[in-house]
Amino acid sequence: MNLDDLNNEIKKCQKCELYKTAMQAVPGEGSPKADIFFVGEGPGASEDKEGRPFCGAAGKFLDEMLAENGFKRSEVFIGNIVKHRPPGNRDPLPEEIEICTPWLDEQLELIKPKIIVTLGRHSMHHFLPDVGSISQVHGKAFKRKNRCFLTLYHPAAGLHQAKLKETIKEDFKNIKKLLKIIK
Repeated sequence: MNLDDLNNEIKKCQKCELYKTAMQAVPGEGSPKADIFFVGEGPGASEDKEGRPFCGAAGKFLDEMLAENGFKRSEVFIGNIVKHRPPGNRDPLPEEIEICTPWLDEQLELIKPKIIVTLGRHSMHHFLPDVGSISQVHGKAFKRKNRCFLTLYHPAAGLHQAKLKETIKEDFKNIKKLLKIIK
């Protein structure tokens, strides 16, 4: 199975209740050979409407940081833990995450990124449940099961808390530094 086939399967998913209240699944998008895989929590309203990850205000901020660091959106992969928008933009329930995790695992297996960038505390705790709070570890890299993770605040945090915007931009620069070490 290739990434397009997998994403088409994700679009048909009805394994949890989230599909009933969402407009559509949002599998993710980007290069099937991406060195960097960004993982958020789940689609928001704009993403649910357009079927694309990070296409709202937080996505514009993410795109800005990608460009500032010499990356193109088409060179990376951007996805979420859950593939359908939770109603009312609530946090995904543990059982919804558990049901969606095999999709994410399969995407990671097909893409084989050098770095998995967790965007926000939910994504961070999904992969790194033992690292503490995001305020303590943002911008830091961790190695788990032969995978490299970089923990970042969610781009939306910088839009809601102006003081975090510069922190997020600074932490984002660690992606390039990590790639140089890993290559």
